[in-house]
Amino acid sequence: MTDFNDLHQSAGLATVRAAIEAAVAPADLSQIEPGSETDEHAITRLAALSSIEYDRIRKDEAKRLNIREITLDKAVSAKRKEAKNDESGPLKVVEPWPEPVDGVQLLSEIESALRRFIICPPETAYAATLWIAMTWFMDVINVAPIAVITAPEKRCGKSQLLFLIGKLAKQALTASNITPAALFRAVELWRPTLLIDEADAFMKENEELRGLLNCGHTRESAYVVRTVGEDHMPKLFFVWGAKAIAGIGHLADTLMDRSIPLELRRKLPSEQIDKLRYAAPDLFDVLAAKLARWSSDQFNAVKQARPLLPNTLHDRAQDNWEPLLAIADVAGGKWPILAREAALRLSGESEQGQSTGSELLADIPDVFETKRVARLFCADLLATLCDDEEKPWVTWNRGKPMTLRQLANRLREYDIASKQLRIGYENKKGFEASQFSDAFSRYLSVPPCTSETTKQINASTGLDVFDGGECFETNPLNETHYPTLYQGCFDVSNKKGEIEQREDFVEEEL
Repeated sequence: MTDFNDLHQSAGLATVRAAIEAAVAPADLSQIEPGSETDEHAITRLAALSSIEYDRIRKDEAKRLNIREITLDKAVSAKRKEAKNDESGPLKVVEPWPEPVDGVQLLSEIESALRRFIICPPETAYAATLWIAMTWFMDVINVAPIAVITAPEKRCGKSQLLFLIGKLAKQALTASNITPAALFRAVELWRPTLLIDEADAFMKENEELRGLLNCGHTRESAYVVRTVGEDHMPKLFFVWGAKAIAGIGHLADTLMDRSIPLELRRKLPSEQIDKLRYAAPDLFDVLAAKLARWSSDQFNAVKQARPLLPNTLHDRAQDNWEPLLAIADVAGGKWPILAREAALRLSGESEQGQSTGSELLADIPDVFETKRVARLFCADLLATLCDDEEKPWVTWNRGKPMTLRQLANRLREYDIASKQLRIGYENKKGFEASQFSDAFSRYLSVPPCTSETTKQINASTGLDVFDGGECFETNPLNETHYPTLYQGCFDVSNKKGEIEQREDFVEEEL
């Protein structure tokens, strides 16, 4: 702390008022009669001073009290912590580092500590570092993504990483042994960084905890209503705060959509890391003190930051990463680049993160591209989707393929409906490729773009239409093929994934 503003933010208005009332100017110290002030009163008076004011008089005060300066420092520090217990409760109070801190160096030190004790991909280390720093800026950010530590199996270091985060995050509180009723009150009173281990099992039995996690994603929505007292009066709780959870496998979609995923893998026998329990006692204390000082100095810079967000991230992922990218940009150096690389690797669109509808949409362009057609009957589209045994469509109905009705219902959610098509001699329900363009652009993070490889000239230089006889057996005319009228290459798809046709092309129907 450097002045009364810092004291107000960290310890409250009552402490500031007490400090003013108890303040004694350095020039007046000589006027204090020996024995007129007890040791306890002197320590209380000194604890209310700012760090700078205290440093100016500590030598004289120690001499007057007839104690060593280091003894006085310990007594004053203990008194300051005691004064903050009403607001911080049992949570750890960190004294800021006495000197200005370089942000690039600080983040690099935290990353090195993470990788010293935890086996993880580089992007996980970058994201965890920035998330830890984010916990010190909760008063100036508006979105608080959950740090979700996941791994496919046990013994991958999830609890270790959660423990390490607790050592560095601001006012960490383990929620494993707290009742839901007490948890709401603790979060509102102390504003802790909430740590939840074994979330996959713990949250199944705790519906209220899931509600707290879901509603605390943004500052504006961080309120829950619960009944309190014997008369069950409704009370509004403000549950804004940082939260980190660890669990095996994929957690609920509502949580993953609000998270920064920190993915871990089991350590190989050849990989060597230090035991966390053997870490130097002051390692994390020093880093936490530096975080306290750096966050205090960069408070306004992070508040005013408007980081450039990767366009390839969907809207919710951009929201989640915005505070981390803001911190990286304020720190500078290599961190703006590392942060965005981590964002793309951890939260970029993937098949695993897609909804069922999005996965279906993403598979449809491949069907039109593979068959090189612009129109398809519903049955042919579904049959081709089910050809890939690794996709869910072939076993959609408890081991049986998806039905035409189910396909139609799924696509109708995106305002895509089949229509009557005449292809060759047949007239049935089907889809045109152009019907999917709008849905591709809106619901897929990167609209599908079919291969730009130039397709080869039709060797026969003829028209790819029904030619009678033998051809009927190999081409039953249930597809409309692109023509080869120009005896050249087929047109390639555009960047939106739409199939382009020449303006002067007129499709022939038989």
